[in-house]
Amino acid sequence: MGENDLTIWLHEWFERFLERFDRLDNNLDGISSRYNFLEGERLLDNHDLCELLHVSKRTLQRYRTSGELPYQTIYHKTYYKESDVEVFIRNNFAKGDFEDDNKGNSG
Repeated sequence: MGENDLTIWLHEWFERFLERFDRLDNNLDGISSRYNFLEGERLLDNHDLCELLHVSKRTLQRYRTSGELPYQTIYHKTYYKESDVEVFIRNNFAKGDFEDDNKGNSG
């Protein structure tokens, strides 16, 4: 292998190396943009919580107004800490509520 061949090979190898970093960077951007975090804890937005609880945005507002569901407002957008949501679910939903809902969807 001549010096020119080695240079070409190294250049091609380096390009492949950089492409892998670009792919990794894009994957990480996709992951980090899907969920927001506050102090290491995952935050859910209204859309996430509506889907999770099978309720409307208005129902979420009632939970917030009554103080049942703690929330954070960041840049005019409402977020809920995952741990607060877990406590809310434990305190306000009977175990059978979700089981019955899942049974109804299975057939």
